[in-house]
Amino acid sequence: AYVMYTSGSTGLPKGVEITHRGVITLMDTAAGDFDFVETDVWTMFHSYAFDFSVWELWGPFLSGARLVIVDRGLARDPDAFVELLAAEGVTVLNQTPSAFYQLIDARRRNTVGLPLRYIVFGGEALGFEQVRRWFDDHPADTAQLVNMYGITETTVHVSYRPLDRALVADGEASLIGRPLHSLAIHILDDRLHPVPPGVVGEMYVTGGQLAQGYLGRAGLSSTRFVANPFDPNGTRMYRTGDL
Repeated sequence: AYVMYTSGSTGLPKGVEITHRGVITLMDTAAGDFDFVETDVWTMFHSYAFDFSVWELWGPFLSGARLVIVDRGLARDPDAFVELLAAEGVTVLNQTPSAFYQLIDARRRNTVGLPLRYIVFGGEALGFEQVRRWFDDHPADTAQLVNMYGITETTVHVSYRPLDRALVADGEASLIGRPLHSLAIHILDDRLHPVPPGVVGEMYVTGGQLAQGYLGRAGLSSTRFVANPFDPNGTRMYRTGDL
């Protein structure tokens, strides 16, 4: 379907080969967790070089909704962006945490009504102390906030965690929640054995959203996409490097 270049922690760009199946599986799975409808209005806030944009693009297309493409300059102006959200009636907003923190400040300067139904986070760890600011500013019902952990090699998103006032009030750390229904997460040791609760291990992801591999880099692909020892049918796991 596309090749998305990412450097990860190495600083060396590598082309991740994402399949049509991966994108369709992501969106079909999301339909079970989100109530996206054809009357929704989404923004394409992020660069198409960042895989969050894949979610922003295909989400409205596959649900029959409307997509507002945000000008690069406007995306860097939180005050103008708040005005855009109101003027276009945006209901589904996707943000990195750092952009959302600026949006909170801009929202305090402009209390215009926003019909947001979902605010989805990705790309960075989410600080609950910042999310509490949003809930403090919206004591009544507000949009459903959802934290999602993701990796380019697993087609944008891996996990899903709705956030509410009680959860955010009680915790400080970002919670990534459970894997999407199309995926499974294993925490394994160096021998690919599951580790007990409380023991540090590496996160491996299995399921229908895994990339085909790295473009023109068979050696690297074989070290990151490894055989799944828990499935006799020859499926693969992606080794995330995250502990």
